[in-house]
Formats: sequence, structure tokens, C-alpha cells
Amino acid sequence: MEDLAEALVSEIVKKITRTSDLNSLSLVSKQLYKAEGTQRGAIRVGSGLCTATEALTSLCARFPNLRKVEIDYSSWKPGHGKQLDNKGLFVFSSHCSSLTDLTLSFCSYIDDFGLGCLAYCVTLVSLRLISIPKITSMGLFSIAVRRTSLSALHLIDCEKIDSVEWLEHLGRYGSLEELVVKNCKGINHHDLLKFGSGWMKLQKFEFERKRGICDLIPFDDVFDSSYDAHSMDTYDICCESLKDLRLVRIKTWPEIGLRVVLGKCKALENLSLEYVHALNDNDIIALSRSCSNLKSISLGLNLQYYSSDVGYCETRTSFTDNSLYALALNCRMLQIVDLKFTGCSRRWPSEIGFTQEGFLVLIQSCPIRVLVLNTANFFNEVGMKALSSSPHLETLELIFCPAVTDAGMRLIAHTPCLSTLALRVCHNITDVGVAEMRRARKLESLVIEYCSKVSLQAAQGVAKSVHYSEKSTAALREKVGLVGDIFGAC
Repeated sequence: MEDLAEALVSEIVKKITRTSDLNSLSLVSKQLYKAEGTQRGAIRVGSGLCTATEALTSLCARFPNLRKVEIDYSSWKPGHGKQLDNKGLFVFSSHCSSLTDLTLSFCSYIDDFGLGCLAYCVTLVSLRLISIPKITSMGLFSIAVRRTSLSALHLIDCEKIDSVEWLEHLGRYGSLEELVVKNCKGINHHDLLKFGSGWMKLQKFEFERKRGICDLIPFDDVFDSSYDAHSMDTYDICCESLKDLRLVRIKTWPEIGLRVVLGKCKALENLSLEYVHALNDNDIIALSRSCSNLKSISLGLNLQYYSSDVGYCETRTSFTDNSLYALALNCRMLQIVDLKFTGCSRRWPSEIGFTQEGFLVLIQSCPIRVLVLNTANFFNEVGMKALSSSPHLETLELIFCPAVTDAGMRLIAHTPCLSTLALRVCHNITDVGVAEMRRARKLESLVIEYCSKVSLQAAQGVAKSVHYSEKSTAALREKVGLVGDIFGAC
């Protein structure tokens, strides 16, 4: 091995991607040890980083060309040794000259002073701060002033951030293309409009408010079904470069806030709206008219109070068939549709603003490849028959769709391109329905989870890859939503 040309050794190392394999390779010879250290571009360390400053210094010396570093103390305990502190962050500026991407998670010994040290990392363009309890807006402002070259910033569970001067500065002088703010209770969605001209450069934006039990029940407010936030030029912002937008658990009433963004994203390709209060059809209509490139839409909807056309209050999810018609007419590139309806009873289909007729117009108008329906009580054999003639559908996931039965399975088995099927909490599908899929011999992957009338024996052999579970997992309960009401009704 020592006689191999350096260029050949480098090519060998480039072909190996698994960290465990690279670690083993470095033990073979001094030459491979040196080559592997020189070429390693990313590391992830955590609770095992004891005497953290010294250990990090050694790592940076061992891997001089590191570009991406993740430090994660999520499983740290006092007995594991001392965490990385402010002093340790100086290591990056002095020993890691190629660093471009840094993630700090659950680093409880780092505060604003330490964060300011990162301003001297001249190549840093991507910064993710996750559950850093001591940092405040002051620390972020020091980063914003000195590192205007940042292109990506993630702030997750940083609860002491309570002002947005840093955001205004980055909007005015910075070059952010990706901004993610989750569970930072001091920042509301109205504050984020202060990003100003920064919206013009932004390509990915996520804002998520912290989860609460009130997200699962309707508010007392009655929202106007006809209100159009996009008929007024309330906010003079431009976000024509935005391609990915995700809004989770925000209230857009009485202040419009981020709601206005929906009608201004001409380049939008991926949209996710989860439990955003007070939206109505006018929001989706405005979005569809400006977003002809939309490829993916995910809607997590719960019950809200809306005024009706005849003057009384109705309890339903945010959007109606008018939204589906607008998407079908204007978004002809739509390929991924994910619809989740939380808290809606299977006995009251009217609680869901969508009907099967409106849904089928969307499916038949767009080249849908991936479809996920969660608690869609309106979807039955008629819908399955329509899907069976869809020329593009490759992946179908049904979660607690009580009206889907073996008859629907017989129909869906004839879908031309269907290769992946997931059935979760579908108690009206039995071994007979699964047998229809076996006869079709089309599936590459089948997932059966907590479907009480489907046995493991029936699932085996239906697809090349089969996952079967007769119990409800935590992940599944999270997918379904109101666990007690839904599972109790099954």
C-alpha cells in the first residue's frame, strides 16, 4: 500500500462514503491514514467529545479540510464530561479554515459571547442552532453584522430570542437564501415580515410555532369565509425567488402577517401549510394564480369556525372545493399531494371542506405521482376507481380512511404505475383486499400498519419489500392526530 501513487490513494478514498469504513481504512497504512484525514469533509460528534476544546482541536488537526461540522449533545449527561463552551468555538476560526456549514445542537454552555466567535469564521455560510438555551437576539445580531455572507440560518427551540434587529439587518445587508425558524416563542410570524428586501433572495422559508393542545380544537373566533387578504397591498414585499414554503401553527387573524406571502411566490414549487388559522379559499386561489410551477402541496387542516353563505356559523376545515378547482386549473405541474384532516369525525363528512367530487377534479387534472390521504372520510370506492385510471400515480398512502374497503382495493390493483402502497389504520380492509394486490403483481413496496383485519400471512409475498405491524406506533399516532377519539372510534 505504501508504494501506491498518491493520486490513486486519493481516488480510493473518494469511493468510500460510510464513516465506519473510512475509520477502518485509516488503520491500514500511514499513507491511507493521511489521505483519509485530508479528504474528510464532514464530521458529526456529540456526547463523546470529552475535554471538548482539546478534542475539537485534535479533530481539526486530523481533518484540516473540514467543511461541515455537526456537534450534537442531545443525549449528553453530566457524567459524559465537559461540553463544548465559548472558548471551544474559537477553535473553528483558528483551526478550521475551510468550515462552511456548522450545526450546534443542545449546547447548553454556549452563550452570546461564544456565538460572536463564529463571526471570525470567514468561510461560514450555513449555521444551524438547535436548542441553545442561552443565546439571545444580541448574539444573533453580532453574527448578522459580521457574517452577512450567511446563505442559510436555522433557529430551532431557541426561546430567549425575542427581538428581530438581527433579521432586519440580514434583510437589508445579508444574502440569506434559506431561513428556518421553529419554536422560538419570542418571534411571531408578523415579525418576520421585517425581513424586508431579504425576501427577494430567499429560496426556502419555514416558520413553525410551538405545539399546544389548543391546536387540536377550534378557536372561538368565527372567520369570514369571503375575506380576501390579497386584494389589498398591505405589505410591500417581494418573494419571487421563494421555492419552498412551510408554515405551521400560526394565527393569521386579525393581523394578516405571513398570510400575504401566499399570493406573491411566483417560483414556488413546494408548499406546506399545517394548522394555519383563518385561511380560506381566497388564499389558495391567490397562490394558484401566481404559482404555476407548484409541484408539491401538503395541507394539515383542523376544525375552525367559518361564517357561511346563509348567515350561520359552520365548523369545518379551512378550504373548500373552490381551492381544489383553482389548483386543478392553474397548477398543472402538481405531482405530490398530502392531505391531513385532524379532529374530523367519520360520521360528519361535512366537517371536511373538500368533497370527493372536488378532490377527483384535482387528481384528474394534474400528473399526481404521490398521494397521501390522512383521515379523509369522504374518500371511498368511487375515489379508488378514479385513482385506478391515473397514469402517473406511483405511491399511495392511506391513513385512517374508514370508507376504503376491499372493493376499493380490487379497483386500485389495476393502477398502471402503482409501485408503493401504505395502509395504516384502515380497519375495513381485510385479507381479501390485500389478496387483490398480490394477484396484480405490481407492488415494489407494501406497508401494513395497525389494520386489524389484515394478517401477516396475507401481506407476505404481496410486494418485494413488505413491512407489517399489527400495533400502533408512536409515529403512527403522531400521523393520525387525535389519538383518543380516533382510535376509540375504530
